[in-house]
Amino acid sequence: MSPRLLRRTLLLATLATPALAQPRRPLRIVVPFPPGGAVDSLGRVLADRLAPVLDQQVIVDNRSGGGGLIGADAVAKAPPDGTTLGIIGAATLCAAPFLQQSMPFDVARDFRAVTQITDSAVLLAVNAQVAQQRGWTDLAAVLAWARANPGAFRVAHAGAATVSHLAMSALVTAARTEFTLVPYRGGAQAATDLIAGTIEGSADLPSALIPQAEAGRVRILGTSSGTRLALLPRVPAFAETPGLQDIDIRSWNMILVPAATPESEVARLGAAIRQVAEAAAFREALRPLGYDAVTSASPAAAAQLIRDETPRWQRLVQMSGARVD
Repeated sequence: MSPRLLRRTLLLATLATPALAQPRRPLRIVVPFPPGGAVDSLGRVLADRLAPVLDQQVIVDNRSGGGGLIGADAVAKAPPDGTTLGIIGAATLCAAPFLQQSMPFDVARDFRAVTQITDSAVLLAVNAQVAQQRGWTDLAAVLAWARANPGAFRVAHAGAATVSHLAMSALVTAARTEFTLVPYRGGAQAATDLIAGTIEGSADLPSALIPQAEAGRVRILGTSSGTRLALLPRVPAFAETPGLQDIDIRSWNMILVPAATPESEVARLGAAIRQVAEAAAFREALRPLGYDAVTSASPAAAAQLIRDETPRWQRLVQMSGARVD
């Protein structure tokens, strides 16, 4: 075969061979809190299970600060190519716009919702020994005692305008009673003081209180969600107490991507996340973190949840008296 004919044959063979598929770039899951917390653990559980489903490397990127705003902003400003998603909470999306003088992003304009990923709520717990001594068998008994002893029921929360603070503000307003709300820098110290009897109650997410309840040190009296949590079916909702039927405060997390992310990538990521979240092993992995695994029927449904919840959180901010930074 002549050199010219050989070159022509090789060229035709190259053109006829499909190009090799290029490996996808790693998927980055932005967690807007430091390592070690419940949201960080959620991100790592999700990353471990998404990688084989997507056949793609998945890494966790902690971008903490600003009560979740720094991490959320990193997602909003990331390249919209399907390589970045964020786990962003309800308080950041629905309460922060009413607490900040200016926001680094616009929730409706700068994000595209993929799916809800978790549902949780604030729990109210009391010292188990004190509860037995004072007959605090349920939330109604605590409220009756608090009305008879205005301000004497001291309850820990995570700080001004956090979900635990907003939930307790809603509770005392609806119950027409008075608690002394005590801010703490961390759930560990609040739990220590609750067990020691320094405070009467603590409002926190399930991951902080469930271990203490299982050890018999505290008694969980209720959850701020309108219905009982799947992971705590024996714990009544606040709304089951007469006069509190309108309380429904849930601390959910949403999977978001930059607004201009293509529909095909949103669909790809959404399908993979739903596949992971529907597995029993994933639900069991979230239980110690205090989360129920919950996904949205569609990206449109996820976006609608944010819109529906925003006025509710605005009212909670106003009720709490939290000041705008």
